[in-house]
Parts: sequence; structure tokens; C-alpha cells
Amino acid sequence: MLTPTLHTARLLLRPLAVADAPAIQRHFNNWNIIRTLAAVVPWPYPDDGAATFVKLQLDKIAAGEEIYQWVLVLRDGDGTAIGNIHFRPRVESRKGHRGFWLAEPYWNQGLMSEAIAAVNDFAFGPLGLDHFHVCNVASNAASRRVKQKTGAEFIGHIALPHHNGETRSEKWIVRREAWLRHRGSQPLPAGDR
Repeated sequence: MLTPTLHTARLLLRPLAVADAPAIQRHFNNWNIIRTLAAVVPWPYPDDGAATFVKLQLDKIAAGEEIYQWVLVLRDGDGTAIGNIHFRPRVESRKGHRGFWLAEPYWNQGLMSEAIAAVNDFAFGPLGLDHFHVCNVASNAASRRVKQKTGAEFIGHIALPHHNGETRSEKWIVRREAWLRHRGSQPLPAGDR
């Protein structure tokens, strides 16, 4: 299945494209974002970091890997990417199945919780998943709040090195039943939204 475009009240989540590299480079090359990410992300972030990331992800998708890569775009904006969500529903990883980041000027506005709700609907609707795991570095209170606001259940800690020097991550499970209770009576989407 190709990455579908998802819509929320304020955002458009559209598939990652080569043209997104300049905006990703501009926003992601920020210690305040990268410090809470796993140490596999390069830092200092190279000048071609976003272009390399985009090419690698698009090549994996073209080769048939089940990876959903969305960029977040403001619905009333100019179409520029302000964040990214990746979702690997059937690949077991210590880091979980989903990761995300949002450009710093857009923090504390509820945008990521809104975007994650759309991804959860996709995971439990069209993909038909029963559950998936997500992680965050233990000190990342904002990421923890997103998980709490989108129906995730804390299940423990794992060891995972991060750029800020921490080696402890929180691990969460997102279950279909919990998400359905959390979101209320609206039916899940059956296909592309």
C-alpha cells in the first residue's frame, strides 16, 4: 500500500517527496530536535542530511519495504513540510514502529497529537493492526504527552542511546481497543482519507 494522504483539522499529512528535502534540512538541523532522538541520527547534521534521508526512504519504499513516510503541512500554509512521521507497522524494532518530529516554531500547539490521531486511525483502520509499539527518550515530556493524548499505554523502559547522553527510553503500546475507546464513537476510516 502506498502512503496515503491523511487530513486533519489543521494539517495535511502527505507522502514524503524529493522536493521536501530543503524544508526538512532547514527545520530538522536543530539541536533542540535532534538531542532527544536516537544516536543513529547524525549530529552535527550534514549539509546533505535531508537529501540523503529522503532518497534513502524513497528507495526503500520503491523496493517494496512497508514504510509509511508522511510530511506534515499546514492546511492554510504554503505547502512546506514542518515535520515528519514514519511508520513501520510490521517491523519489530527496539525503537518501536513509529517516530516523529516537528519543527520547533510549531511546538506546543497540539499539532503532533492531531497528526498522530490520523496515523492511528490509518493503523487500526485500513491496515487493520491490533497494536504497535512506540518509544521516546525518558526526558522528552512533549513526546510523552503526545503518547498519553493519543491512547498509548506505558509498558516499561528500554536501553537506547540518544544524542543528549541518555540511554533510557520509555516504551509504549498502542492497542486498537484502547484507541477506539479513546477516540469515541466515530468509525475508523476504511481506506484513504
